Amino acid sequence: MNDEPRRHRTAAHEIERYGALFARRTRVMKSSAMRDLMALTAREDVISFSGGLPDTSTFAPGFMTELMGRVAASSAARALQYGPTEGLLAVREVIASVMEAEGMRVDPDGILPTSGGQQALDLVCKVLIDPGDVIIAEAPTYPGAVPTFCSYEADVIQIPMDRDGMRIDLLRDALAQLDRGGRRPKFIYTIPNFHNPAGITMSAGRRRELLEIAGERELLVLEDNPYGLLRYEGDPLAPLYSLDRDFVIYAGTFSKILSPGVRIGWLAAPPAVLKQLILGKGSADLCSSSISQYFIAEYFRSGPWLDYVRSLAELYRRRRDVMLDAMAEHFPREASWTHPQGGLFVWATLPDYIDTTDLLALAIDQQVAFVPGRAAYVDGRGGSSMRLNFSGVGEEDIREGMRRLGDVIREQVALYSTLTGRERHAPTGTESGATAPVADPARGQPDNVRPLKRKRAG
Repeated sequence: MNDEPRRHRTAAHEIERYGALFARRTRVMKSSAMRDLMALTAREDVISFSGGLPDTSTFAPGFMTELMGRVAASSAARALQYGPTEGLLAVREVIASVMEAEGMRVDPDGILPTSGGQQALDLVCKVLIDPGDVIIAEAPTYPGAVPTFCSYEADVIQIPMDRDGMRIDLLRDALAQLDRGGRRPKFIYTIPNFHNPAGITMSAGRRRELLEIAGERELLVLEDNPYGLLRYEGDPLAPLYSLDRDFVIYAGTFSKILSPGVRIGWLAAPPAVLKQLILGKGSADLCSSSISQYFIAEYFRSGPWLDYVRSLAELYRRRRDVMLDAMAEHFPREASWTHPQGGLFVWATLPDYIDTTDLLALAIDQQVAFVPGRAAYVDGRGGSSMRLNFSGVGEEDIREGMRRLGDVIREQVALYSTLTGRERHAPTGTESGATAPVADPARGQPDNVRPLKRKRAG
């Protein structure tokens, strides 16, 4: 036995040791900001607003035992076996019923179950993107999409948003500039309902304009709609997929209306595109979990699933209101934020001299966490913004977490004022506790800011 002490190898050394073996794409691969925070924020002493977590504690005691007991009694052998790449027919029929609840009629044969909504994004990139191809997305965009797009070496062009969603005038400008360079986007990625992270809903007019552009140019639109059934106010708007089947790929998931742990999402797409997506999935994982698919089918047979979704929406609405009230009470007047009509997130913007990546370290010292805004951009923008999740946190923890976070922000604002001698002021056009849709990166100021009273009535 060799008694010599083992030489310590650094992570950098180990990476260098195998460096020549790694594919080129690993140089541009990024880690997901949410996953990076999961281990830290799983601590019981940390109030975390960083996840996109539904509240799975809302299920009745014994719920899972009862459903899995039925699966075991009726379908144990099949649930433990491989399934078809195209997914179980029973699950595709369930997905069709979920889509119909939002006004979309789709043939179950036109649906591909995936291993979570994240695989849906990965498969679309897998079958459409070569290195250097252009993807157009909103600015900001889903932080989980950023590492996927980067992994496939896409050139991502992000279009700023206002309170009506992606600015179509800026989209047209970007497309014209691409035309001059002889380049054509492979697809436009959008989250039209209760945007992650911005909390904004694309207006009906913008939806029509976007689809007109797609039709004129024969561009695909990837519509990501995890939150459409979680509406708290306002009238539902038609999904893009219900308005155009020729150029829209639709991505959905059970993660927000049932459970993220089942890891089942889906894609609906034009037949020629769907065929390629099925091939791509087969080479990735053969099939999604059979146990999860049987669980979902049994759950939807067990009772009125929409009643449960409505109860979730009411719970999350209350938590949203608590967060907005607490922000108005504890955040300094220099801050602004969105007022989502549904979904899971509020997007807050601080003065540009505060970097929320640095702020996160200070916040964690106070046992509170969030997703820094840079995670929602591919080019380093968003440094003064943050994403705050309200669905997975109880009301008392929301109040306490906003108090802690507000204290940290106020300290930074006061420090800046002391160091620079500049008078503290609210963003142009705002009052104390203002709310804004999203910061326009080109101007560095919140776009379409409207005032909000310090304390919301009711």
